[in-house]
Amino acid sequence: MSRYKKVFIGVIALLILGYASYELMNSRTFQIFGNLYEKIETQDKVVALTFDDGPTEMTDLILEELEALDIKATFFLVGSNMRENQDLAKKIVNEGHQIASHSFTHTRMVFKSPRFLEEEVRRTNIEIRNAGYKDKIYFRPPYGKKLLFLPYILNKYDMATIMWSIEPETYPEIAKDSDLIAKHILGNISPGDIILLHPMYKQGEVSLESLKLFVPKLKEMGYEFKLISEVIE
Repeated sequence: MSRYKKVFIGVIALLILGYASYELMNSRTFQIFGNLYEKIETQDKVVALTFDDGPTEMTDLILEELEALDIKATFFLVGSNMRENQDLAKKIVNEGHQIASHSFTHTRMVFKSPRFLEEEVRRTNIEIRNAGYKDKIYFRPPYGKKLLFLPYILNKYDMATIMWSIEPETYPEIAKDSDLIAKHILGNISPGDIILLHPMYKQGEVSLESLKLFVPKLKEMGYEFKLISEVIE
């Protein structure tokens, strides 16, 4: 085989590997190790409402709104934020909601050493337990990014990866309007959906406001809101 042919084959192999890595890194439905859930397979009208990031100064407002709507949600919290706001993390647990892991530093969990990734998982789990949460811990990778090492480590800790099936804030034209967020959710909802919102920061007020619009409508449609642990287990 000529040198040029070997180089050509090598380049093609690298391109294929790069494409496969990119697809694996961004896939919401597949990973090499462990369990991954983008949506729950069910015919029952149940959905899981999930929030990313925090806890922050918005936490009290979120909890007040959830109480007013009489629903429970799953909070994927950042370990460093929990350490700085332990009272807020404990309040989430005490009000009957679920806490899950969103890493310790909210760093993209790709192209990192296994030691770094394991520390992200381990340190966040400690903060979750310090908040008083005693049930099984689930993990959502920041920005939804993962390759091989993270799923392997999560499997080692018996932690499933939780992605999402509805995220209206993905679309810039929708993210700034609570009415559009609600319409997007109502127009795309189906049994077993995992809804993702980001109400933890000031710009998240729009997401928080949308709860008043879509939650009552979903209840009218016969949907029940469940914690991630409830719909999986």
